[in-house]
Amino acid sequence: MRVLGLDSSGLVASVAIVEEDNLLAEYTVNYKKTHSQTLLPMLDAIVSMLEMDLGDIDAIAVAGGPGSFTGLRIGSATAKGLGLALGKPLVQIPTVDGLAYNLWGCRDLVCPLMDARRQQAYTGLYAFKGDTMEALVPQCAVGIGDIVGKVNEAGRSVVFLGDGVPVFKSFIEDNCSAPFSFAPAHLNKQRAAAVASLGLVYLKEGKTETAAEHRPTYLRLSQAERERLERERLEREQAD
Repeated sequence: MRVLGLDSSGLVASVAIVEEDNLLAEYTVNYKKTHSQTLLPMLDAIVSMLEMDLGDIDAIAVAGGPGSFTGLRIGSATAKGLGLALGKPLVQIPTVDGLAYNLWGCRDLVCPLMDARRQQAYTGLYAFKGDTMEALVPQCAVGIGDIVGKVNEAGRSVVFLGDGVPVFKSFIEDNCSAPFSFAPAHLNKQRAAAVASLGLVYLKEGKTETAAEHRPTYLRLSQAERERLERERLEREQAD
């Protein structure tokens, strides 16, 4: 079975194709270009290199959130368009789960951190047992102090990864009482290979959706939506 993986949930744009336990191709870019400029050309490049027909894939796995609102919309729109055009199912991978899957088999706990601004993180806490990944704290949007508190409660060695590490590194060093480390460069950001690999697991378990059904999971309101609600609140108060 072949799964196409897409991840544009954060700063990184990444595309991969996985066939069972074999990574056929992966193209990952962490640069200032927008994902709308990079995602489809990257997909075209790996399909061309593999001399492959996209119709041969069995499913499309996409990082479905949380993350950058714009990035998630680009990734979801790309996945939906491909799913509709190719008649293939989608597999929505929670972004934080996909990030944790980078460290599959790690003996320590795994704590992904994505910067959600305002001293908050999109995060979770994971443990690997045999061939499975267990979410001890399912993905959520919380203050950095909350998730570090959960790590301290667990009392086990932990590996932090994600674009939130540079943002929260000083806080972790000052407040994490459990033994901790930070993932190296080749594993510390989103990778479509992890999304596709986890997507293959979900595909075999029947955890799919149609392109029409797919919706990103934001966890929080966008800034524009928060500002709109605040304006409406102020207008109601003035009217009263």
